[in-house]
Amino acid sequence: MSEERSLNFLEEIIEEDLKNGKYKSIVTRFPPEPNGYLHIGHASSICLNFGLTQKYPGYTNLRFDDTNPVTEETEYVESIKEDVKWLGFEWKHERFASDYFDTLYEYALKLIDKGLAYVDDSTAEEMAVMKGSPTEPGKDSIYRDRTIAENRDLFVRMKNGEYPDGSRTLRAKIDMAHINMLMRDPILYRIKHAHHHRTGDKWCIYPMYDFAHGQSDSIEEITHSICTLEFVPHRELYDWLIEKLEIYPSRQYEFARRNINYTVTSKRKLLQLVNENHVTGWDDPRMPTISGLRRRGYTPDSIREFCDRIGVAKRENMVDVGLLEFCVREHLNRIALRRMVVFDPLKVVITNYTGEEEILHSENNPEDEKGGTREIPFSAELYIEKEDFMENPPKKYFRLAPGQMVRLKSAYIIKCDEVIKDAAGTIAEVRCTYIPESKSGSDTSGINVKGTLHWVSVKHAINAEVRLYDRLFKVEDPTDEEGDFKEYLNPGSLEILSTAYAEPVLKNATLEERYQFIRKGYFVLDKESAPGKLVFNKTVGLKDAWAKEVKKS
Repeated sequence: MSEERSLNFLEEIIEEDLKNGKYKSIVTRFPPEPNGYLHIGHASSICLNFGLTQKYPGYTNLRFDDTNPVTEETEYVESIKEDVKWLGFEWKHERFASDYFDTLYEYALKLIDKGLAYVDDSTAEEMAVMKGSPTEPGKDSIYRDRTIAENRDLFVRMKNGEYPDGSRTLRAKIDMAHINMLMRDPILYRIKHAHHHRTGDKWCIYPMYDFAHGQSDSIEEITHSICTLEFVPHRELYDWLIEKLEIYPSRQYEFARRNINYTVTSKRKLLQLVNENHVTGWDDPRMPTISGLRRRGYTPDSIREFCDRIGVAKRENMVDVGLLEFCVREHLNRIALRRMVVFDPLKVVITNYTGEEEILHSENNPEDEKGGTREIPFSAELYIEKEDFMENPPKKYFRLAPGQMVRLKSAYIIKCDEVIKDAAGTIAEVRCTYIPESKSGSDTSGINVKGTLHWVSVKHAINAEVRLYDRLFKVEDPTDEEGDFKEYLNPGSLEILSTAYAEPVLKNATLEERYQFIRKGYFVLDKESAPGKLVFNKTVGLKDAWAKEVKKS
């Protein structure tokens, strides 16, 4: 785990609020819009909001910002709940902005009755022109001076479905010359005849984000409403609406989002990747979604550690995805079960091994004293990796070669005596002798070798499909490049090895366990596995291969 750190600015605010008696306990919320799957950026917000109420007295609500029925689906709601739970957090109340549609409607009528909201018949284009610019004041709508009675009547009729989409809006009456463009009579409600995933066809008017968000916070008595920096301009409207409605004074605070290189986290862009079949779905292991990371073998602990390490700040910056990979590598090293799997086999025949077979034992995880051991069958015919043999090796080559010795992991030292080739001149197998006295754990041979190879017994090996995943994009910031971001997809982001050979204990692999394929990397069983067809996904390599490539270039 990371070392103890100093308080971030939000923790400082909370500690001061509690110390001064402003609150006895705090209430936060995580408010996703259910229009897509959560990604690694959301994980930071989840860990922040839930983490604060784990550290300080209080609780966190999960609230779905479901004010746009066109893009929202129950599928996304369920995936979000699964992701939050998987990350290790529990919410106090499950809420939806749609729970408050009746209350929000009454709030809108209250603003109308106070002369602080009016119905506008202007088109979106006309309103954009009237808005002005940061250096020029806007112009009042010709509908701004409608009477309270007329505005009330029109708004009720909007609710009753008498008008088509886009024909009318409800706007706050603030100041068309305000320095903050968002305060220039912002839209509070729009007409949208669309079926809602929870309220059905009850409503044909829907509140805008700015009208639903702060008021939902207030209804739930959220003490610290934590948003990302793009909502800084919205805070003034957030406060204005709470003040004019005379409701619970929730307070908004902003922190900087963390962008991650070689990654895209825009829901719109991620949806494009899914719809255009650049990936297999939202949970494709190359996707930065939490469900994709879970399927790839990332652990909740590693993601929480990553979020803790990047911290909370007031200024945006780019985070190296290598840090995320480091966090999962560190955690998997502690928990992953060690297994031997050969990706590209070369047959080794041990000519002086006369026994039918024997059972060797090897530790499941050298980092875990209580991890126990597993049985590995050994026989006269083995598979090793082709890359671990060289017929004409260079100096200081410590793997298998003619006349050279290596140790087989958890087994014996072997020496290559003969190379057998087929009619085409391709190496078909190598023949070796083994040193009986060199058995791991009871070696009395006195022979020292520098190379250790992983292997599997030919007779006992089970077949598996291995999917080698790499980063989805080949440039650091795909959205900052010219042209379509999809032009920068990494063509080598997935390599499928249809037949790898694994030690037999892996036939009992489960979706929950994590594995280190010795000398290959960390892997997890994929959900597409079935009896007789094992599929493993590569989570991350044993070392940061990308850093090595950067040094080469």
